[in-house]
Amino acid sequence: MPVDSTPTSADQSTPEELDPRTRAFYLKALDLLDRSAIPYLVGGAYSLAYHANIVRHTKDLDIFIQQQDLRRAMETFEREGYQTKLTFPHWLAKVFADDAFVDLIFSSGNGLCAVDNEWMSNAVQGEVLGRKANLCPAEEIIWSKSFVQERERFDGADIAHLLLARGPNLDWKRLLRRFGPNRRILLGHLVFFGFIYPFARSHIPSWVMDDLMNQIRNEPDDPEKICRGTSLSRQQYLPDVRQWGLIDGRLQPHGPMRPQDVAHWTAAIGTIR
Repeated sequence: MPVDSTPTSADQSTPEELDPRTRAFYLKALDLLDRSAIPYLVGGAYSLAYHANIVRHTKDLDIFIQQQDLRRAMETFEREGYQTKLTFPHWLAKVFADDAFVDLIFSSGNGLCAVDNEWMSNAVQGEVLGRKANLCPAEEIIWSKSFVQERERFDGADIAHLLLARGPNLDWKRLLRRFGPNRRILLGHLVFFGFIYPFARSHIPSWVMDDLMNQIRNEPDDPEKICRGTSLSRQQYLPDVRQWGLIDGRLQPHGPMRPQDVAHWTAAIGTIR
């Protein structure tokens, strides 16, 4: 049981599941990014294995980069003959090699968790496919995963496992700042954590819970009829905005997304990312 917060090697997370061509493609992708001097982090199963000792076999490679570096990264792969696609202009591009692909992630599906300098400056060094690589920090993983609450995918268990393994050593001030006005989401996951692991409730500092509770205790009703559930699930709150006339909380000026981003993201419901 990974209660002692001991880092594990990310190399154990998926290599044995990859066919040789896919493995070679992933290694070349990392080498190309290194040679181009584009700052990047490896996330997904590799970072989760490092931080929480959760081994999840997967067939993709998640690369986190800043949006300002996206065009240069795509051109780097294109020069090597790979096909690229800006799958969702507000957060995701892909690089293809036959049936294999690499995700280039520069934000989150709801647009709230943009990859920035703090992701890079707080990276941790681990191993991916037998080579050294910088991995996503636990705080930013928790931040971005906390909003994934679709009917077919809920990342709450990943967050609970991260809190179990890393809670005592997290940069809680940074994590609170990351959530900003959306701290209710963090509080919800912390409450769930105390239910899931009652023996480890002390992993969450008492001042964090006090700060969150004090912030929300006297919050008044918002004067505007906004539904922010769309930032948690792109599908389950569509009746609220389409039939009941509530304001989609993802849309500018209330959120970061443009109408065309929302439309494109909604149209992809049911497709494999």
